[in-house]
Amino acid sequence: MDDMLYCIKLVDESGEFDLAAEMLAALEVDSSSFEDKETGRICHTVYATDPETAKENLERITAAVKDWEPLGVRISAIEPFELRKEDWAEVWKKYFDVIPISDTLVIKPSWLDVELKPGMAVVEIDPGMSFGTGQHATTYYCLKAIDRLAGKPGVESMLDAGCGSGILSIAAALRGYAPVDAFDNDPDAVRIAAENFELNHIDTVTPVVGDAAVWQGRPEQYDLVCANILGHLLIAFRENIVTWVRPGGYLTLAGILSTEFDRVAAAFTELGFTEVDRETLREWTSGLFRKA
Repeated sequence: MDDMLYCIKLVDESGEFDLAAEMLAALEVDSSSFEDKETGRICHTVYATDPETAKENLERITAAVKDWEPLGVRISAIEPFELRKEDWAEVWKKYFDVIPISDTLVIKPSWLDVELKPGMAVVEIDPGMSFGTGQHATTYYCLKAIDRLAGKPGVESMLDAGCGSGILSIAAALRGYAPVDAFDNDPDAVRIAAENFELNHIDTVTPVVGDAAVWQGRPEQYDLVCANILGHLLIAFRENIVTWVRPGGYLTLAGILSTEFDRVAAAFTELGFTEVDRETLREWTSGLFRKA
């Protein structure tokens, strides 16, 4: 008996979860759907128990995608693949890959391997309840800023404000920052971050529950602060946030919709920060600022 499943993966850019799912239901194919809550990316997997049915499914789906485009269905990729039947419950893992930040920093899920190179830091993060696997544009920007400033004279300490999964703190610790502090207002995020620190063998960082509106850091302040917090909260809490950064230190502002970024940037430049860099990925804009 064949122990394989013959599958088709659809990458869904429709922006609405139910559209393509309804199309697949109309085709009466066996399927499952996965939504990455961090990026909003939706993927559907269609299953068949034999190659002939899989081939027929592929032809029907390809034709249906064209028919459903006027209704708003947008499928950017259709990819056939095979899967052992006992692995079907973990098919969602196919939607995650190694994320290279640079030659010196890589993010990967635990089930994938990466070729280690001299001086490379590898952060191991699995998708879970807490925000931060490196998939999201704002997390990706913060990781690049951490890597870019690592080893720069006078840049040693780092604060991860709104730490989520702890991915930024882990990357900072592995890239040589010390001390590194982390907090989040969600106790579940703090618990998951602590588990991820242990997974990555980081024993120098202890995440704590804290509120950006009132949280107080080290008296000597930080060389780099990553504030991956929603734009309206950054503005609301800016008077406290700026106290975390030492004079001449750096502040990364992320989690900001592109339509809001100029307003957020202006709020911090009014308090003595200079914009050093900004980057827009999809609908998100993030920036690096330096304190006068």
